[in-house]
Amino acid sequence: MSPSGSHPAAPGAATLAIGLMSGTSLDGVDAALVRFEGDRPDATLVAFQSRGYDAAFRHTVLDVLATGRARDLAVLHVDLGRRFADAVESLLAATGVAPRDVAFVASHGQTVWHEPGRATLQLGDPAVIAERWGVTVISDFRARDVAAGGQGAPLVPIADALLFAAPARPRILLNVGGMANVTWLPPGGELAGVRAFDTGPGVAVIDAVVRRLREGLAYDADGVLAARGRAEDPLIAELLTDPFFEAPPPKSTGREVFGDAMAVGLMREVRVRRPDASDEDCVATAVALTAASIADQMTRWLPDDGAEVVMSGGGARNPELRRRLAAALPRHALRRFDELFFDGDAKEAVAFALLGWLTLHGRPGNVPSATGARGPRVLGRITPA
Repeated sequence: MSPSGSHPAAPGAATLAIGLMSGTSLDGVDAALVRFEGDRPDATLVAFQSRGYDAAFRHTVLDVLATGRARDLAVLHVDLGRRFADAVESLLAATGVAPRDVAFVASHGQTVWHEPGRATLQLGDPAVIAERWGVTVISDFRARDVAAGGQGAPLVPIADALLFAAPARPRILLNVGGMANVTWLPPGGELAGVRAFDTGPGVAVIDAVVRRLREGLAYDADGVLAARGRAEDPLIAELLTDPFFEAPPPKSTGREVFGDAMAVGLMREVRVRRPDASDEDCVATAVALTAASIADQMTRWLPDDGAEVVMSGGGARNPELRRRLAAALPRHALRRFDELFFDGDAKEAVAFALLGWLTLHGRPGNVPSATGARGPRVLGRITPA
């Protein structure tokens, strides 16, 4: 497939775009082909693919994150750009769409550092994508919000409000990726009433525990290991006293707080308290931490209105996590995103396609009540075709 320059759509015409997302869980690259109709931010998912990182590359990313060597970061920036470009190629080949018919690619990149309110860094060189396909690329969405005094996250709430709100009742969108975040939407998704923030760990701590206990496994498929274990509940209660959980929104977090170091500490503490604890007990405790922290944060910081909870992300595929969440949130009906909309794994890639559309139309992409920025800002950097 050869590259071809992209062209702006005529006013009122349908626009095809591609959203690319790689989350803190380091699963791989999600690519969504999205259609926008005219001048309205109404995104329709046309096709979706997820290209997983192989174990060797995932280890490379984790090693670079741990060491932070300048040359390794520079090389990883280009290598990730190539993988995002490969994801575009695979999606176009599967759908039969020509590069010239794609108005833009919106690429979130791979977060390698997130220090709320100070700095955030996503790698995955957009120039590589633009050069390969001759398509305009919008990237680096978080930096402008941080420059405006915000957390740089969460950014998905604007897509939640514009695309997934219920017309006559409040709704909570819960995404459980590497980190977990919630968006509370008033009826109709009025932006002024949106509340959104990170709740803490999603699957990052769970996956890190599994990787250390089961060589060759990247995660606990179907929650099988957790279901066999017994969580150390008193430890969960102590972990919930972490300053992050005590702080009110707006707030965001990342692997720097809820990542490998926490996983190692959790496993050590489980076995100190219970010397006969099994590997499965450690996984169950990590799952219990995620479920308890989500429920704790929702109870502390969201309206007590019994709103329906619509769950997406890798954690939505873990039955044991869903079971614990349902038990911890008895007033809320818990539904999977797939039941109401489309493949929940595509949700964030679609959201960043929408953010790219907003950028190209000169419209703000952040929700200041969610990020803490001084006001609405047009996000992202544009790499021309």
